[in-house]
Amino acid sequence: MDITTAVFNAARDGKLKLIQKLLSNKSPEELEALADEKTQGGTALLISSRYGHLEVVDYLLEHCKANVEVGGSVNFDGETIEGAPPLWAASAAGHLSVVKSLLKHGASVNNATLTNSTPLRAACFDGHLEIVRYLVEHRADMEVANRHGHTCLMISCYKGHKEIAKFLLDCGADVNRKSVKGNTALHDCAESGSLDIMKMLLKCNARMERDGYGMTPLLAASVTGHTNIVEYLAHQPRTSREERIDALELLGATFVDKKRDLLGAMRYWRRAMDLRQPGEKAGSLAKPPPGPPIPAYGCAQEVSTAEELEALITDPDEMRMQALLVRERILGPSHPDTSYYIRYRGAVYADSGNFERCISLWKYALDMQQNNLDPLSPMTASSFLSFAELFSFVLQDRAKGTLSTHITFHDLMTVLGKSVREVERAVAQRDNPPEAPQFTKALSIILHLIFLLEKLECSPEQEHQKKHTVYRLLKLNPRGRSGFTPLHMSVDKETTSVGRYPVGRFPSQAVAAMLLECGADVDSRDCENNTPLHIAANNGCPEIMALLMKAGAHFDATNAQRKTAYELLDDQSSGHPALYPLNFITLQCLAARAIEKHRLPYRGLISEEMEAFIELH
Repeated sequence: MDITTAVFNAARDGKLKLIQKLLSNKSPEELEALADEKTQGGTALLISSRYGHLEVVDYLLEHCKANVEVGGSVNFDGETIEGAPPLWAASAAGHLSVVKSLLKHGASVNNATLTNSTPLRAACFDGHLEIVRYLVEHRADMEVANRHGHTCLMISCYKGHKEIAKFLLDCGADVNRKSVKGNTALHDCAESGSLDIMKMLLKCNARMERDGYGMTPLLAASVTGHTNIVEYLAHQPRTSREERIDALELLGATFVDKKRDLLGAMRYWRRAMDLRQPGEKAGSLAKPPPGPPIPAYGCAQEVSTAEELEALITDPDEMRMQALLVRERILGPSHPDTSYYIRYRGAVYADSGNFERCISLWKYALDMQQNNLDPLSPMTASSFLSFAELFSFVLQDRAKGTLSTHITFHDLMTVLGKSVREVERAVAQRDNPPEAPQFTKALSIILHLIFLLEKLECSPEQEHQKKHTVYRLLKLNPRGRSGFTPLHMSVDKETTSVGRYPVGRFPSQAVAAMLLECGADVDSRDCENNTPLHIAANNGCPEIMALLMKAGAHFDATNAQRKTAYELLDDQSSGHPALYPLNFITLQCLAARAIEKHRLPYRGLISEEMEAFIELH
């Protein structure tokens, strides 16, 4: 173990004497350099601050002259926080004495993580009131929001920390500040069920506003099922009759799907229906006219009379469709909960063996997501993955003879087409392209869908449709992790791990062959200058290497480490692989390697085509 790691481990465990012993013969310059080195992404000062070892913190600051601002990676509740300064870690963990020491040694009170979370926000998140007071006294800015626009007051409300929220309000926190998605602290109270804090906010003139999805705090409470908030806000004078009705109907839908309490749902739907009836001061308030029947919902329509409502109690399945209809009408198709609960209901059908109904609901939800969410959004990716896992499960069990359900080419092809369309949408969004992990996830799922499609028998027309869709994907030249093309990914075992449940196995010769047949560039390069042949070699797949070379892969092309695929395969194999270099190397290749090896000048002396050929080697 090197000395940096030893010091880091000792700092983590609070072993000051061991640190002193390890550093006893170091010069001041060496001490300062060691203090700033990182192990597991963090410095010794960061990890000792995280675990509250005050003596170690003081020793590192005073004896080793550790930089009090150097951030790094630190773990909280299984989540890795990147770019966290020592003061942030101490504040999040609740170590007041360490917080005081770090500030005394010059730590910036507003120094934030990579997601712009400040030490004050970290203390608010975990309810450390004394640290919150101390940081504010030392000029911590309450209004610095994280990357989502979420402030210290908002997180205190969401986590239900009443005393912290009161302190921040007393200090003048902006009660009507909005996040990036337009929600306020009132929305956070509604989502967490913090009624006492909500009453404090309203006394401080908090406004009942709509967020980016058009949600009021009252509707937010209905979605999350916090009946105490719903009852309180519904009886506020500022709440209109229409708002009360929507809240009660939405709460009923929540009782159906989230709380699984059909009788409870009926109570709220009855109250909403009563409010729709004519009274002394107002006439009746009918529901909007029904839209066209939705096949995924079994063509169910919302009930519009008290008699129709009472008849629901005899048909639980019809009640569940009512919940989906109510939620879609009130929240709209762009709200994530609308498609989420459609998918949830489909999953319940799948659990009971009704896969046709599940697929119908999931397709409807997927269309809704693609029409309303950003390309490659996590929710849409989750939908595609669910389809792949379901199709894999049904195909496997049908092969065993344990299922009568039949997955058709049309089912799989429809989802593959929509997944490629999702990548097309992402590529077209040039101003705000998705990050590599999103592309990697999307491409992995597409490759798994192709893997499953290759298991189905196809007519010539269906084969053409499948290849045309794969061609559409390749034409986009999408790149995943490390600059991998779909062909790179198809020959890499890492592609196998895409979700919780197994779908396809990679490297896959069948998928690679399909990609090659549809025009995949056999000599494409990733960020390390690896061709798909290099990746197949790294995965110990001589059969797939033979397939790639038959398709024209350049056998002795070198990567960034100047290694050929054959050399990588040789490193992977304990014996002699079934590939013979002399069968694939041409005299041209030998000449190009000799030019590179002996550094012979050639640029500008030969054609550009020949220059590119030499550079391959």
